[in-house]
Amino acid sequence: MPNTEVLPLLEPASGESAAPCCPPLTERPFTADEADAAARMFKALGDPVRLRLLSSVASHEGGEACVCDISDVGVSQPTVSHHLKKLKEAGLLTSERRGTWVYYRVERPVLAAMGKLLTTASAVA
Repeated sequence: MPNTEVLPLLEPASGESAAPCCPPLTERPFTADEADAAARMFKALGDPVRLRLLSSVASHEGGEACVCDISDVGVSQPTVSHHLKKLKEAGLLTSERRGTWVYYRVERPVLAAMGKLLTTASAVA
């Protein structure tokens, strides 16, 4: 029996919910709008620097990170800012300014919805 359980890290916190952009791939064909929404999110994750930044934020203590703590990914600070902006535009990160620093958090409900998109609608024996 295949294991299709979502990892606890991706489960939304209590009270949080994200409307999935699309049904699981095996449920039915995507509409054009659903395909566009899913492609935006996955395209944002298709860049290694963005994936490293998202991972840095997600694995940081407390689930949020100051931009000053995550900028060591081998590119210049303006490039880091560009990639963080792309992750925010895709809905994968949120940010909050505190004084002179910006703190980023992963949108866990969105990641959970993306994970469900890639699961099968029903387990195949």
